[in-house]
Amino acid sequence: MTVLEKQAPPDVLRLARRRSARRALSIVVAALAVFSAYAVIADGATLYLQRLVDGTSNGVLYGLVALSLVLVYKATRVINFAQGAMAMAGTFLAYTAWNSWGLPLVVAILLAMLVSAVGAAGVERVLVRPFDPANHLAITIVTLALYLIFNAGAAMIWGFDPRGFPSLFPTGSGSHVEVLGARLSYVELGTLLLAVVLVLALHLVLTRTRMGLRFRAVASSLDSARLVGVHIGATVQGAWALAAAVGTLAGCLVAPTTFLDPTFMDKVLVYSFAAATLGGLDSVVGALVGGAVVGLTVTLVTGYVPAVGGSFGLACAFVVIIAVLQFKPTGLLGARGSERV
Repeated sequence: MTVLEKQAPPDVLRLARRRSARRALSIVVAALAVFSAYAVIADGATLYLQRLVDGTSNGVLYGLVALSLVLVYKATRVINFAQGAMAMAGTFLAYTAWNSWGLPLVVAILLAMLVSAVGAAGVERVLVRPFDPANHLAITIVTLALYLIFNAGAAMIWGFDPRGFPSLFPTGSGSHVEVLGARLSYVELGTLLLAVVLVLALHLVLTRTRMGLRFRAVASSLDSARLVGVHIGATVQGAWALAAAVGTLAGCLVAPTTFLDPTFMDKVLVYSFAAATLGGLDSVVGALVGGAVVGLTVTLVTGYVPAVGGSFGLACAFVVIIAVLQFKPTGLLGARGSERV
């Protein structure tokens, strides 16, 4: 942040941020429009529309996982590298409650979200809180250790045999609608609707409630937050718990698209990190927008650039991360300022 930006009134800064976000989104939309024209000319509108649907569907899933990253970062300014492993463990809990205990799938997922939230709160209290909140490096190393612990623990308890996870939404023949020749499944529609509702709810919580105000106060300045009576530990603990619940829900939506095993969230976490970086690590709405852009980018580039191929998908995510950090470190919708990434 420059000296002029520090001295500018808050209204002026907000206006500048909105203009910057509009410019960035305009560039993304323009690039997508140009590529769309090329894709339609090359292989026809139906195939392009189907890939657009598939890319958006994948992007929504990345955005949901990115939400859990944003929630922790928004309160702590630290990336939780164990978020994918925690979501994986929560998904296994939901699978066990459904498959072994005979609970309805919705009840099993809600129970897993609750247990994940309580577990994450305990992890924060025992393993994270003893460190100084300003010591970001130490906390980041703890999250890396937690990633290894959760993966090893899941392998010991459930093994590496892949399992099929049921979907919350109808599947099978006839469970789709056709739009201009492209198939839009009920799973994709339901996931998109659920993601939008979740983002709106979290946005309202973080911008219209005291909990959200405490999140922003802790992220902005630990000393100032203490001076106004904010309980730093409880606020960070709440962020971890909420992120774990959201991550478990995201894992339960991702699992039906693949097989459930201790590593099924690893690749998704990379795409989600790219989504959070692109949308803005402190923006809830940006997580979903970034996820959609990353999903579309990976699907369209690997589908229409023969030299790239499907194996380049993960590399596309790293290219997005590097490009964002180089040209717009705050992301499309993130607040301007000095960010630790």
